Amino acid sequence: MTMGTAPEFEWPDEPAGGEDSQFRQGSEELDAYSQTVIRVAATVTPHVAAIEMTSRGRHGRSRVGSGSAVVFTADGYMLTNAHVVSGIQAGRAVFADGKQTDVELVGADPLSDLAVVRGLRATPPPASLGNAEGLHVGQLVIAVGNPLGLAGSVTAGVVSGLGRSIPVRAGEHRRVIEDVIQTDAALNPGNSGGALADSRGRIVGINTAVAGLGLGLAVPINRTTQRIIAALLKDGRVRRAYLGLVSTPIPLDASAVVRTGQREGLRVVEVLPGSPAAAAGLEPGDLVLRAMGRPVSSAESLQKLLFTEAIGEPFPLTVLREGKTLQLVAVPSEMVTPG
Repeated sequence: MTMGTAPEFEWPDEPAGGEDSQFRQGSEELDAYSQTVIRVAATVTPHVAAIEMTSRGRHGRSRVGSGSAVVFTADGYMLTNAHVVSGIQAGRAVFADGKQTDVELVGADPLSDLAVVRGLRATPPPASLGNAEGLHVGQLVIAVGNPLGLAGSVTAGVVSGLGRSIPVRAGEHRRVIEDVIQTDAALNPGNSGGALADSRGRIVGINTAVAGLGLGLAVPINRTTQRIIAALLKDGRVRRAYLGLVSTPIPLDASAVVRTGQREGLRVVEVLPGSPAAAAGLEPGDLVLRAMGRPVSSAESLQKLLFTEAIGEPFPLTVLREGKTLQLVAVPSEMVTPG
C-alpha cells in the first residue's frame, strides 16, 4: 500500500429508502427479548423519579439521601425504600422528562424497607402494580430506576431466587424482610426504591439492595406489603404485634411428621425476658407448630400473623415440647421501634 493511500474498505450498501429505512429495518429485526425490554422500559420509566431527600443544617439545606421512587396512585403518592428517606421529612423528585416536584414523607417502615412519599405538585399517572406471588424462577424482570445523573436507568435479567430474606434490626427488635425477590438484573447506584417490573410492565417489586456482584434484591408487591403500604398511607407507620421470641425453622423427625401432619416447625432459640412469649410459658427448645390455628414453618409465616389485629388479643400457639403437644396462649403487645 502506497504511503498516504487510504486502505481499501467497502461500506455496506444503503438499503432502499435511505438512512431512516435502515433504522426501521434494524428495529424490525430486534429479537423478542429486546423488544420486550424496550417496551417495558418505555412503559415504566415515565412513572419512576429520582428523589433527593434533604435536611436543613447550619449552612442551609444539605443532601442526605437519594434514590428512586415509583408513582403508584393518581394523586402523586410514590413508593421508595425506607433507607432512602432515612427519616428525613422532605425533598424533591425529578422525572425522566425533566419535570420535578417537592415531596414530603408520608411514612416509612424500616422493618420492610418500604416508605411512601407524596408529590406536592402534579406527577405522572401511576404505574400498574402487579403481584409477586405469581413470579417464577427464571422469569424475565426489568429493573427501572432514575438515580440522579443516570435518568432512566434500565437493566434486565431473570428471577434467580424467591422466598429470600434480609435480616434487619430496628432498635432491639430483630426481623427479616420476607419473601424478597432475588434477581441478576444489575442495580446501579441510586436504583434503590426503583421499580422491578415483569414482562407486561407491572411493578412486582421495589428494588432495595445490591446483594453481591451481579445480584439484586427487591421487596415484593404482595398481600403482606400491600397491608404495609395501606398502613403507611393511613397512619404513616405500621403497627405490629410483638411476641418476643427468636426462632429458626427445622424439619420434623419422622414420628413428629406422622403425629402432626407437618414436615417443618419453628424451633424457639430464645425467649426474651418479660415478653408476651415468656408470659405464655414458651421456652427455648420448644417447637412451634401452629399459630392462630395455622401451620408455621418459617419466621415469615409467623410474622404474617403479627399485624395490628393481633395486638392485645389472645394468640393461640401449638407447641411440641419433649414429645408432648401443648396449647399455649400469648397476648402480643405492640412493637415499638425507633422513629
